[in-house]
Amino acid sequence: MRILFVSSEGLPFSKTGGLADVVEALPKALVELGHQVTVVLPKYRGTKTTAIADRALSIALGSRMRFPAVADGGALHGVRYLFVDDPCFDREKLYGDAKGDYPDNGERFALFSKAAIEIARRLWPADVLHCHDWQSALAPVLLRSSYADDPLMRSVPVVFTAHNMGYHGLFPYEILGRVGLPPELFTMDLLEFYGRVNYLKGGLVFSDYVTTVSRRYALEIQTADYGHGLEGVVRKRGDRVRGILNGVDYSVWSPEADKLIKAPYSARDLSGKKACKKDLLAEFKLPAENEARPLIGIVSRFADQKGFDLIAAVVHEMAKEDLAIVALGTGDPRYENLFREMARAFPSKIAVRIGFDNTLAHKIEAGSDMFLMPSRYEPCGLNQIYSLRYGTVPVVRATGGLDDTIENFDPLANKGTGFKFDAYDGRALLDCVRVAVRVYNDQDAWRRLMANGMAQDFSWTASAAEYSRLYEAAKKGRNQSAAAASNEARREQSPRREEPWVNLSPV
Repeated sequence: MRILFVSSEGLPFSKTGGLADVVEALPKALVELGHQVTVVLPKYRGTKTTAIADRALSIALGSRMRFPAVADGGALHGVRYLFVDDPCFDREKLYGDAKGDYPDNGERFALFSKAAIEIARRLWPADVLHCHDWQSALAPVLLRSSYADDPLMRSVPVVFTAHNMGYHGLFPYEILGRVGLPPELFTMDLLEFYGRVNYLKGGLVFSDYVTTVSRRYALEIQTADYGHGLEGVVRKRGDRVRGILNGVDYSVWSPEADKLIKAPYSARDLSGKKACKKDLLAEFKLPAENEARPLIGIVSRFADQKGFDLIAAVVHEMAKEDLAIVALGTGDPRYENLFREMARAFPSKIAVRIGFDNTLAHKIEAGSDMFLMPSRYEPCGLNQIYSLRYGTVPVVRATGGLDDTIENFDPLANKGTGFKFDAYDGRALLDCVRVAVRVYNDQDAWRRLMANGMAQDFSWTASAAEYSRLYEAAKKGRNQSAAAASNEARREQSPRREEPWVNLSPV
């Protein structure tokens, strides 16, 4: 099957979050199953590719014409990459800067969605489109409206993955005219959302199947607590919603093969992990005395969603425990400043690096003893899965994919892979950390816990097979719909035979 991935980011070319990891790893796994996969990405200013644009598309965007180029990035691990190259993507960041989201994001990603359809129509015919998050959500909307009568595209199905329901792509009503969408779409059942146009809603409504990135999250987004106002839309499409857990590319995230860490190690020989911890402490300029303490690692976007309000509520008490913390991330200035202040207050135990550094992220996974993820909600989460393989014990809140992938440790039964807490509360977080520290002090129990985690297999093989079956179902359903529509059209065009008049009046 020919599968076209449509995403606003993807490694190794561009990244702001876990979406990029998925768009790198899942296509590779699908290729290994025998599929042909092409990934379409925007070409941003910082996109790490030398691909040169050699073709151009003509795209109507409202009353204007745009002529984005298409750059062929060649193949990587059997996956072909194409880039939509237009001046609107030539920005320092992907979605916004310090002032907020770019004001023309509605037009930028409408152009991207239209370009992806034209690529499937003209350059790389696809059997199915797999679109990701709101930035590509207009693709299914366009296929079922502007391209509904196009013989090349009307039978192409769309699988749409909502990686995070918290990001909608909300724009004023006028965006419809600016991007060339019919005003008839602005209804409560389609794109309208409290007086605005909601791109994510369009993806949920118009796709053949909707997926989320864990089974628990697929259930959670049908509730008011996690649906972000779209829970009714998801419930209405419940028979077409699937939760497919994200996998991990162990060729990249495994201590045996990782080229970015100080020393390799495995469950059979953990000596390299001690070298990695020593190296990590030196990287953050923390004293060697912390080698004997449990070291908590954090790699995250600094935001409320990731539970940083909980960390803020108890971090002073946490710092008084016999532990050390290293954090890497960027985001809300409140939390960036919080970690800077804590590093100044506890310079021998807490250190922070503001920004994103892939090499340092690998070092934190390998060198930490625990990995902290107290998320308010977490569709899947990847770092807790990485951590398991590195023998870095996850401490998480039981939500979404965190709950699906981590089993609470029971030292008596020698079962479990980490530590979980339920209540979204700073005290619950602190108590959970304290339990983890107590187990750490029993090194026999801790080694058993590490071994349990390192034995887990969250590779993409099973998830890719599940997606493969879903693509087949989407294609079959779309073909059946097209056949039914064709039969109906033929019936409408056939001459009608007059039925004989039957007088049913009483005599």
